[in-house]
Amino acid sequence: MSPTIGVLAFQGGVIEHMQALKKAAASLQKEVTVIEVRSSAELESCNAGLVIPGGESTHLSRAARECGLLEPLREYVKVKRRPVWGTCAGLIMLSEEASAAKKDGQELIGGLDVRVHRNHFGRQNESFMTDLDLDFLRSGSAITNESSSSSSAPPFPAMFIRAPVVDKLLAAQIHDPEATPEQNPAQQQQLQDKKENKKKNPAVEVLAILPGRHASNKAAAAAAGEQGSVSPEGAGDIIALRQGNVFGTSFHPELTDDIRIHVWWLEQILS
Repeated sequence: MSPTIGVLAFQGGVIEHMQALKKAAASLQKEVTVIEVRSSAELESCNAGLVIPGGESTHLSRAARECGLLEPLREYVKVKRRPVWGTCAGLIMLSEEASAAKKDGQELIGGLDVRVHRNHFGRQNESFMTDLDLDFLRSGSAITNESSSSSSAPPFPAMFIRAPVVDKLLAAQIHDPEATPEQNPAQQQQLQDKKENKKKNPAVEVLAILPGRHASNKAAAAAAGEQGSVSPEGAGDIIALRQGNVFGTSFHPELTDDIRIHVWWLEQILS
C-alpha cells in the first residue's frame, strides 16, 4: 500500500498543496497518493500524513464540526500522532490557544503547545511576500541545484496573507504544583497531568523567525509585551515551528513555485 497524504479540503489552497506534494514526491522519486479529505473515512485512509491549508480558521473549525471531523482530527493529531502540516489558518487550528479570536471563540484541534495571534499582519490588502533564510532547508533533497553546497540555500519566497504568528510557548508556563500550595487538589492534578504530558511530548522547535516586527495592528504589537511572550518588539515573529509530528508555517509555500518545503516535509514523514 503506497503512502497516502490528505489535504483537508474545506477551504484554502487545496489544489495548490496537492500539486506541490505531487511534484515534491516526483522529485524524491517516491510513489505517493494525494487525496482530498472531507470525511472521517478519508482521513483514516491518510496513513502518511495530512495537510491543513490556509483559509479562515473559524470557518475551518465549523466545517470540521459539521462534517463530524473535529474529534477524528484531534485523535489523528494528538492520539495517533500522525504527521500533520498546517499553513496559516492550518497553523491556528493546530495550536492549543489562539488570541484575537472572534467573539464566540473557535474550536481548535491542538497539538502545538503554543498560543497564536490571528491576523497578526493586518488586513488582506496588507499581504506581502518576503525572502526567508530557512536553516532547516539546508540539508537533504530540499536543497536545490542552484546551491553549491549543503551549507547554503537560496532564500525562500514566503507569502503572508492575514497570517498568524506564535506569540507564546505554552509549555514554558507549566509550574510545579508543590511550589504553589494554595492550589486545590484538582488544580494540582491538572498541572501534574500537564507535566506528565510534557514528558511524553517533545519540545516545541522554532524553525523560522521573521526579523523585526511587521505587524500593522497595535493589538499585535501590544501582545508582544505580555509576560511570557516569546517575540518582544524588534525581536521578530515566530513563523515556522515543529513539535513532534506537528509542523506549522504562518506563510503559504503552496502559493509559490518553490517546492522545497514540501520536499523537506515529505522527507521527514516518509523516512
